[in-house]
Amino acid sequence: AGGMLTEKQIDALVTGIRSWAKPNALGDQTPPPYRAAAPGDPERGADAYRTYCSSCHGASGRGGSKASSIVNGSYLALVSDQQLRTIVIAGRPELGAPDWRGDVEGRPMSAQDISDVVAWLSSQRSRFPGEPYPMSSMNTARGGSQ
Repeated sequence: AGGMLTEKQIDALVTGIRSWAKPNALGDQTPPPYRAAAPGDPERGADAYRTYCSSCHGASGRGGSKASSIVNGSYLALVSDQQLRTIVIAGRPELGAPDWRGDVEGRPMSAQDISDVVAWLSSQRSRFPGEPYPMSSMNTARGGSQ
C-alpha cells in the first residue's frame, strides 16, 4: 500500500525478471536498430510488405487468414511510426506474430526493409483520421467554398 520496497521485495522482483530471460533468444543474430538510420521508401515498402507480411495480413494489409488488418485507419491514427517499427522488429508474440526474423524462413528483414514497410504503412494513414469524409468535401456539399 505504497512506500519503499524492502530488500527482500526487490530481490523477489529481480529473481522473477531474471527467470523470464531467454539468453539465446536471438541466437547469433543482431536485431535491427530501433531507430531508423534513414527514412523508408513507401514504394519499396510495398514490395517488402508483399514479401514479409502479406502471407498473414493479406495482399492489401486489410487482414488475412492468420492476422487482422494493419491498415485500419483507426489503428494507424493511434500508432506512431516508431511504434510500427518496434512492432515489426519485436513482433507481437502474444498474438503469434513473428519478429523481423520469422516472416520468411532463413531471410530476416533488413533495417532498410523495416524502414520501408513502416513508410508504406504510414502512407496508408488517412489524411483525416476519425472523419468518415474529408472536411473539404463536407463544406463543398453544403455549398461552402474552400
